[in-house]
Amino acid sequence: MDEKLLFEAVTQKMPFGKYAGRYLLELPEPYLVWFHSKGFPEGKLGQQLALMYEVKLNGLEGMLQPILDEAKRS
Repeated sequence: MDEKLLFEAVTQKMPFGKYAGRYLLELPEPYLVWFHSKGFPEGKLGQQLALMYEVKLNGLEGMLQPILDEAKRS
């Protein structure tokens, strides 16, 4: 996995919907599961959401939280 792509996905904010403005890493798992069942959007955002789905599914958000915390401080 390219570190830059991972950083961008973790620090990306949701651009629309109920959770607009929230960082993708902070989206609730049921929301990502819903996207997984309905289909992720096309393009980069869809790829990022699919990545966050896998992160949440495998319980890895704790490993990525420091990246988000650092980005929020910057």
